[in-house]
Formats: sequence, C-alpha cells, structure tokens
Amino acid sequence: MLYRLFRFLLRVAYALLFRLEARGTENIPATGAVVLASNHLSNFDPPTVGIKIRRKVHFMAKEELFRIPVFGPLIRAFGAFPVKRGGVSKDAIKSGIAILKEGKMLGIFPEGSRNSEAGSAKKGAAMIAVRGGAAIVPVAIIGEYRLFRKMVVCYGKPVDISAIIEQSSPDMLEQVTDAIMADIRELVARNQ
Repeated sequence: MLYRLFRFLLRVAYALLFRLEARGTENIPATGAVVLASNHLSNFDPPTVGIKIRRKVHFMAKEELFRIPVFGPLIRAFGAFPVKRGGVSKDAIKSGIAILKEGKMLGIFPEGSRNSEAGSAKKGAAMIAVRGGAAIVPVAIIGEYRLFRKMVVCYGKPVDISAIIEQSSPDMLEQVTDAIMADIRELVARNQ
C-alpha cells in the first residue's frame, strides 16, 4: 500500500518536474522473474525506472543510504536492499537472486555507478539474472533531469541470451553483459 502511494506521488512529481514519458512498457513481462538493466545517469534513476511500471521493482542501494534516519527505513520498505560499494557484495548478490527466485522484479544498473553514456559494465547484473532465471529487459534513461525538460525512459524487448547460455563458455557472463549493454546503447540511440 505504501509503495503504491509513493509510486503515485512520484509519478505526479516526475510528470510535473521532468515531464517523464515511458516507452515500451509492453515489453516488460507481467509475471515471473525480471531484471530491468538500465543505464545510470543520476540518483533520480531508480524512481525513473520504476514508477511507470505496475509491478514493484526492487533495487540495490549503497549501504550508506540505509544509515540515514527515516530515509533508510523508507527505502527498505520500498524493497531496496543494501550493497557495499567498491567490491563484491555477496549478501547483495544473494538477495538479488532470492528476489528473482520468488518471481519478482529487480532493477540493476550494470555500470555500477553513474555514467553519462552507456559505457562499460560489471558482470554482476548478468550473473544475478542468469542465476535467478530472469528475463533481462534493457532500459534506457534519456535526458538530463533539468526542471521542466522532458525525460524519457525506454523499455526494450527482453535480451535473448539463450544462445550464449547454451554455449556455457568461460566468458559467458561477459558475453551476456555485452549483449545487455549493446541493447541499452541501441535504445538510447533510437530514442534520442
């Protein structure tokens, strides 16, 4: 209930402040495990990715945010879970996989940190998606979060990684990561 209320309030705020438009929401599976893999421009990105979707989206958030009074418990109530920055967070990986195994939706920024272009990415998103048996939906956020300027969030068709997984080569996760980032870059180029 709280999630729906805040999602509604954020939809209104983003519509007024950033004129947020969503494209391709029909590409998101209505049920089952889904990873929304997005480029990462700003701290505003998690709501941008999640507020136009009917399903609840769980996000990893840097653990420092959970220490902030009121804000920490609030984001935890919205389904966020902590990740340690700068290294491999086994707990965050386990939490992400568990969310997917429950058939839920997980939002991930494969680049790991904010980047003005869809650049190089880490393999963690691919590993979580593969181990969690999730469909991977590429997401492109386009715009600059300037007041009253249009922002667009585009959801692409799920990335087809079946051929990569069948090969089960040692660099499988790297190939899956490359496929995800290629689809994100294509979405950005097509929708600018």
